[in-house]
Amino acid sequence: MAVERDVFGISGPTYLKSVDWFLGQRRNCEHNRRSVAASLVQAVYVLERDRQLNHQSIDALAPPWWEFFNFELIRKLIDDADMSIFGAIFEFNPPSIEGASTINAPRFVIAFRGTITEKDTISRDLSLDLHIVQNGLHRTSRFTIAMQAVQNVASVFPGSTIWLAGHSMGAGMAILTGRNMVKKGVLLESFLFNPPFVAAPIERIRNERVKHGFRIARSVITAGLTIAMKAKDEGSSQRSVGEESFSILSSWTPYLFINPGDHICSEYIGYFQHRKNMEDLGAGFIEKLATQNSIGDLFFKALGWESEPLHLLPSADLIINVSPSPDFKYAHGISQWWQPELNLQSSKHRRR
Repeated sequence: MAVERDVFGISGPTYLKSVDWFLGQRRNCEHNRRSVAASLVQAVYVLERDRQLNHQSIDALAPPWWEFFNFELIRKLIDDADMSIFGAIFEFNPPSIEGASTINAPRFVIAFRGTITEKDTISRDLSLDLHIVQNGLHRTSRFTIAMQAVQNVASVFPGSTIWLAGHSMGAGMAILTGRNMVKKGVLLESFLFNPPFVAAPIERIRNERVKHGFRIARSVITAGLTIAMKAKDEGSSQRSVGEESFSILSSWTPYLFINPGDHICSEYIGYFQHRKNMEDLGAGFIEKLATQNSIGDLFFKALGWESEPLHLLPSADLIINVSPSPDFKYAHGISQWWQPELNLQSSKHRRR
């Protein structure tokens, strides 16, 4: 039995009869690009649910999620532990008559789904969620498969426009692959929907003064621990947690799509705003150290664990959905991002 959320004709952005890729029409283009990226992520969710329900050919619900936008599925990314579909590579196949409306379209989109709490996937997906909490997603075989897929596309089609897109855990996978590609000199446009931020949910505190106080305290503690660990490791050839990579990553500017009602991702709002506030207060040095490190990361490093926190980003375009969300499920869901009338607040954050 088909679930409405998986049926494109019921739940998808069918109003996008013609996608506007032209960057000159900025607002319309941004909405179209966001909607397409979110729909291709949804396609991966539906691909996996089709697999679990043994939907074949005519019964499959996934194809309309990419065919509607003139994309072709060229490869499914399969997890080697549970054989689930966790990602997919799509290639844009525009109509034979190309116009200005398709000139800025991506050639490839590599999309990653988040957690599916069904019996076939829940064990593997929750174990990967735990790896995110432990800053260890980079040590998993799923990441290795994803990284190889992204590298292969980038190397076989050099110069092509390639997008990364992901939701929730899949956004974490996109962050990790995107960051690693930056270190190889390749900048990929990235659409990160509800990306996980592993930290205390300070953003949910309603009293602004209390919230600001907590953030300052966390920054001071993080900076202090960083300095202490630097002193301990003095003389070692290993550089501090994020010192070198943070500088390299500053050239990469992913799009972060955040809902303040989603505690899994909402801390990104405070992460970037607090950085600006501390700079305005003249405490930029403290915040620089705090932005490049996290207490959890420092703790894992002290234990001798290899740690790579996903949420430490020097630059980003932050897009916040301030439209009312009826519940957490909606606030964390992918479907909100292709809705036609969203109240969005955007801000650009660049490492100075």
